[in-house]
Amino acid sequence: MSGKVTKTTRQKYTAKFKFTVALEAEKTDELTKTARKYGINSTMLSKWKKDLMDNGSEIFKTTRDKENDRLRREIANLERMVGKKEVELNLLKNFSDFYTSPNTT
Repeated sequence: MSGKVTKTTRQKYTAKFKFTVALEAEKTDELTKTARKYGINSTMLSKWKKDLMDNGSEIFKTTRDKENDRLRREIANLERMVGKKEVELNLLKNFSDFYTSPNTT
């Protein structure tokens, strides 16, 4: 047994590399062969391929589509905040009514 310590580090791949390899795997329909060709795990390549197929349409979104999505998220967030404030306001009103009612003195 040697005293050598091996440190496992995760390989980081660029988005372009992932896209290229996933696209090749999709075109050739040979996932394992493509994974071996690039020296990567076939399970990881399968995930990249799924991500490409699920989210590939995002590249074709126009600026207007992206802005609409951003605004929808912002509106939803603001609606949640308003709802939270309404609950807080109702609680404060209930406490105020409780302390100002004649039977609490």
